[in-house]
Amino acid sequence: MSSMLSVTGMTKHFGGFRAVDNLDIDVDEFGIHSLIGPNGAGKTTLFNCLTGMLVPDAGSVRLRDEDITRWSVGKRVRAGIARTFQITSLFHAVSARENVELAIRSILGRNFDVMRTGGSLADVVSKAETLLATVGLAELGDQPAGELSHGDQRALEIAVALGLEPKILFLDEPTAGIGRDEVGHICEVLENLGKRMAILLVEHDTAMVLRISDRVTVMAEGRIIADGLPDEISKSAEVAAIYLGGGSAARSEGGPTC
Repeated sequence: MSSMLSVTGMTKHFGGFRAVDNLDIDVDEFGIHSLIGPNGAGKTTLFNCLTGMLVPDAGSVRLRDEDITRWSVGKRVRAGIARTFQITSLFHAVSARENVELAIRSILGRNFDVMRTGGSLADVVSKAETLLATVGLAELGDQPAGELSHGDQRALEIAVALGLEPKILFLDEPTAGIGRDEVGHICEVLENLGKRMAILLVEHDTAMVLRISDRVTVMAEGRIIADGLPDEISKSAEVAAIYLGGGSAARSEGGPTC
């Protein structure tokens, strides 16, 4: 399978601390590629370098055949990179549907164009409703985003990201702070999306990662200590020793599982 994203020699340091240290990673065109590791492993720093929030000190990032290492956040979004964050980032006062519509309109360059025909606006609304259905929120489109449950807000963030028409979706702890039942719903959404796009996932719930991922990369101290299929990672003595501090790598870090 061809790579959607290729990272070579990625390095980012803060003073004398190397948060990401000469890291290589390839993300396939389809499927869920999860990135796990203890706090301080460098996962979020790597995410920030890949999505344009930080400029790496060394290394390169390629989206398919395009070198995007020095591209701005906006240019990466237009090229097909979308991201969610650990903390929900929504317009709470407007409806779930309107949140998604804003993303769709932004990628079309139409957020500030009020002189549109009813037909073209209807296309945006229709697409927003389709994306809400994709994440299981078809019945909640008219509800203000701020009144949704935390799990539904997480699902809405994914719908908003999908409104940007991504080729690869970066998800930073999409199940953080939500209940067990809602985690199961997010897992189902991600598994379905992984069949038609690339997903790079950072997640602390190890059991969830091992269940839904097609590939898992384990980081510690800014470096990759293991990379492979979920079954290989679950049996890795090095992962158990360094990442989990002993015991089975299938053990969750305390979060609810799928």
